[in-house]
Amino acid sequence: MPSYVSLYAAMSVIPKGKVLFSKMVCLKAPFFSSISPLVNELNPNYCEVLMSNHRAVRNHLGIVHAIAMCNMAELAGGLMTDATVPTTHRWIPKGMTVEYLKKADTDLKAIGTPLAALDLSKPSEFPAQVEVFNTVGELVFRAKIAMWVTPKKSFVRI
Repeated sequence: MPSYVSLYAAMSVIPKGKVLFSKMVCLKAPFFSSISPLVNELNPNYCEVLMSNHRAVRNHLGIVHAIAMCNMAELAGGLMTDATVPTTHRWIPKGMTVEYLKKADTDLKAIGTPLAALDLSKPSEFPAQVEVFNTVGELVFRAKIAMWVTPKKSFVRI
C-alpha cells in the first residue's frame, strides 16, 4: 500500500483530488468524517487540515465545539506523524493536552508540526503540536500530542 504522502502527492494535483483523499482517510478512520475535514497539505513534518464551521461541529453556543477541534488536531497530528515516521516503524497517540485560547466561530485551519526531532534509535515519544487558526489568522486552539513510535515487529515465515 502506498504511503499517505505519496498518495496525497498523486491525488492533490487532480481536480477534487484533495477532497477524494480526505474522504479516503475518513473511510480508514471513520470518526474523522464527523468534522468533514479537507487535507490541504501533507509532507513530512507538516500537515494542514481545513474544517468548515458547519452545523454538525457547533455546540449550543453556536461556536465550533471542543471535541471537533480535538478531532481536527488528532487528524493533523496523526497524518503529520505518519508522513514523518519511516515505514519500518509504527506509531500511536499516547496522550494529548489541549488549550482553548479563543472562541472558534469561523472556518478553521489546523497545522501539525513536530516539537522535537524523531529519535528512531529506541522506542520513544515523538511530540507533535497542532495549532488551529480562525480565518483571520488568530490562534484559537493548541494541542500537544505525544506519539509513541516503535519499530514494527518483523515476522519470520517458515
